[in-house]
Amino acid sequence: MANLLEQKVDDFMAKVIAKNPAEVEFHQAVREVVESIIPFLEENPKYSEAKILDRIAEPERVLMFRVPWLDDQGKPQVNRGFRIEMNSAIGPYKGGLRFHPTVNLGILKFLAFEQVFKNSLTTLPMGGGKGGSDFDPKGKSDNEVMKFTQSFMSELFRHIGPNTDVPAGDIGVGGREIGFLFGQYKRLRNEFTGVLTGKGREWGGSLIRPEATGYGTVYFAEEMLKTRGDSMKGKIVAVSGSGNVAQYAVEKCNDYGAKCVTLSDSSGYIYDPAGIDAEKLAYVMHLKNVKRGRIQEYAQKYGCQFVEGERPWGVKCDVALPCATQNEVNEEEAKTLIANGCFVVSEGANMPSVPEAIEVYLEKKILYGPGKAANAGGVAVSGLEMSQNSLRLSWTREEVDARLHQIMKDIHATCQKYGTQPDGFIHYVNGANIGGFVKVADSMLAQGLV
Repeated sequence: MANLLEQKVDDFMAKVIAKNPAEVEFHQAVREVVESIIPFLEENPKYSEAKILDRIAEPERVLMFRVPWLDDQGKPQVNRGFRIEMNSAIGPYKGGLRFHPTVNLGILKFLAFEQVFKNSLTTLPMGGGKGGSDFDPKGKSDNEVMKFTQSFMSELFRHIGPNTDVPAGDIGVGGREIGFLFGQYKRLRNEFTGVLTGKGREWGGSLIRPEATGYGTVYFAEEMLKTRGDSMKGKIVAVSGSGNVAQYAVEKCNDYGAKCVTLSDSSGYIYDPAGIDAEKLAYVMHLKNVKRGRIQEYAQKYGCQFVEGERPWGVKCDVALPCATQNEVNEEEAKTLIANGCFVVSEGANMPSVPEAIEVYLEKKILYGPGKAANAGGVAVSGLEMSQNSLRLSWTREEVDARLHQIMKDIHATCQKYGTQPDGFIHYVNGANIGGFVKVADSMLAQGLV
């Protein structure tokens, strides 16, 4: 039976790869889901008969366009823009925009595919999408970023709307970029609507949105620990990244009484065995969000170790929070983490663990929260921002945080429902994939062959 299921997975992936050549990240994301779903389809043939999995793996719409703009020297520059509208069975397309030199069609399709399941898990009415450009905001002036984003939105605006497709921020797209994008949309459409999330508090944004992904990742880790009668209190935590997600993951860990000892960026990582307390975290936020400096400066200021060109997974810890980018934990690093005492991995980034690393987690039966479940807090609060925009009101910080916390508990409960094995081990990968799939699949069945 196992060999037959493996053959079905291989056969399905052969079709996906043939239709989407060279898109390795997309292949990886689809395989991870298909390995969970195909055994489930054997017990629920109605989904197979309707070719639901084939349809979910095919975007409803792919947009690719030229983005010309003038730099500060008056020279024309040209980038490529994308929007993947993956699935709208349960609501308008929803997912971030990423501005980074590595952006290509395959990466955005992987992110859009993941977003479908993640958004489904939040219990909110949101479909899945993703977009962005190979534009690099690093080293660009505010004026150059504004010119690029205005050109980008001048094409994108005709494809999005509050009831159609609602983008948000992602890597390289923060408050500055969202502001410029929203301003250009408003100018072109002559309307003030909730077409983007991650907006400024004064013009339709939600409290807790910047904190949401990091907070949610830690809330999910806490829920996983509760299944073993444990908590985050007193845990040593290794965090990768030093951007928005990592910063607020550290903040929430501190609230729970845990001690974070690492942060990283593309140059390397810092190891601070004394812990990154509130004062040090405030320095990191200023360093990264205002000065846009390198994490090495933290080590120089606080006299701790900086390891150049490495990731922080060799440090002894109880909990690992990968909050940087995709495929940042390989098989050997996963083995090292576990050998050094790590027994919880909660993913703040999208697909940060390679498939071989995930196999290590599952074989050792540690608490492993995959990104589509553990980092869904960001898009959950984006959904809450959409609700507030529709209602023309805003909730307090406490209200939004309470709703976020409850959503993360609900996501955990869904993973537990669909992922608990006969021996009691919770296979969170299966739980997240199947739980996310069922809601979308049932909606697609109800809506016919569309």
